[in-house]
This record gives sequence, C-alpha cells and structure tokens, in this order.
Amino acid sequence: MTQLGYLDATILGVVQGLTEFLPISSSGHLALTQRLLDLDASSPELLLFNVIAHVGTLVAVVIVFIHSGRRFARKLVQELNGNYHGKRNAWRIMALAIIATLPTALIGLSFKNTIEDAFGRPLWIGFGLIVSGILLAVAGAVPRGSRGWRTFYVWQAILVGLAQSVAILPGISRSGSTICTAMFLGLRRRWAGEFSFLIALPAILGATLLKMRDTFHLPDAQYEALHWGPVWIGGVISLVVGVFALRLLLATLRRAKLHYFAPYCWILGGTVLWMAR
Repeated sequence: MTQLGYLDATILGVVQGLTEFLPISSSGHLALTQRLLDLDASSPELLLFNVIAHVGTLVAVVIVFIHSGRRFARKLVQELNGNYHGKRNAWRIMALAIIATLPTALIGLSFKNTIEDAFGRPLWIGFGLIVSGILLAVAGAVPRGSRGWRTFYVWQAILVGLAQSVAILPGISRSGSTICTAMFLGLRRRWAGEFSFLIALPAILGATLLKMRDTFHLPDAQYEALHWGPVWIGGVISLVVGVFALRLLLATLRRAKLHYFAPYCWILGGTVLWMAR
C-alpha cells in the first residue's frame, strides 16, 4: 500500500467532487479509485481525507443553494409569526425532509459494519452501478411531473428517504436514487432536485461525523505523523469541483437529460463485474 500523496489527493478530490453530485455514485468511484491507486482505506490519511472531502462537498451544497436557502429560511421565520394566516408550506417541507432522513439514519447506523464490508467487495460496486443506470434510464422515460408540495405526502417522503438509505451501498448513486424516486412519484423536476439536496445535507453531515469519530481513536503518534498537505488539497479540490458538478447536475435535470448518465454506469459496472469474476 502506498502513502497518500499530492497527486493521489488531487485525483481523489476530483472524483469526490464530481461523483458526490453527478448520479454515478461517489462511494463506488472512491472505493474503486482507492484500489487503483493502491491506497489503504483504513489508513489515518485516508480516514482524515474522507472527513475533509465530505466537508468540502457539504460546503458546495451550501454555496450552490445559498440564495434559495436564504429564501427558505426567511419563509420559515415568517410562518412562525402569530399573525401569519397563510399555509405554512415551508414548515411542511421541512417536516417532510426530516421524515425522509430518518430511514437513512436508522439503516446506516443499524447496518454500519455490513455496509463498510460491502465497500471492499467489487461485486457490490458493479451491481450498484448497474442498478443506478437502470434507475436513470427509467427516469428518462417518465413523463414530466406536475405534483407540487401541497400534494406531496408523508408516505412519498418516506419512499424518497428509503431510496437514499439504499444509496448508502457502494455503487448506488444517492442523488440519482432520490431524484429519480421523487420524479417517479410525480414531483416536478425542480422540486425533486431541491428536495434531494435538502435531505442530502443531514446525510452528508452524518456521514462526516461518523468518519470523524473514527479519526478520534487514532493514537497521538499517528496524528503527529499525518501528512496534512495532501489532505487539505484534496478537500479544497472536492469543494471547487463539487460546485461545478452540482450546477451541472441541476442543469441536466432541468433539461430532463439524467438518463444520459445511464450508459456510463452500465459500462463501468459491467467492467467492474467482469474484472471481479
């Protein structure tokens, strides 16, 4: 196993930034890239890199949605006013998002060891990528949704949350599975994308905290021996590339072109399965 260097960190930062948001599975790509670079996923540098890279992509979500996030926050505050007499749609959306994140938290914590084991098995990654491709291809044939927040119900939010839970497995895209599920349920494309990334914030934050917890158990000697330069470089790159990738995904979603990513998932998934046979 080789030590994480600047070139490795740059490659991993680009991969993390691109695949965290594009519907092609960041977990699968990171696992494959680490294997190709002959890096030990359990090494202190890689554990720390995963934390910083996830923080980078979390900040990317905040940057891209900063304006809509401010409007949403103002609406939440406005609806708290006792003199407000309209429908409290912002708080309804927030409640749906909280409900949608619960399955991810429960399944992620309950099957943590099983999921971590899957990351070391290329067969899981290959099958996951093929499943992601199928979801994207089917989404391309789904008619344009017309459902708004007023007709988006709790059971539908739970289904989107379950889709995000399945995406914990390597190879299955989180953004692809949640956006496609919301579209299958008739939600408008714009709302499907925004709801997907609203529930992504706690999911990415939770994953970051879990990975951070793993780094707390490192001995002091290992902390002192860490090469922080590549770690920080990789984190900054994941942020910058993540902003680009997220904007690209939203543009692709508006044009109803998500299915364009399906062949890539099938080709890579098939290649992984063939090499792992």
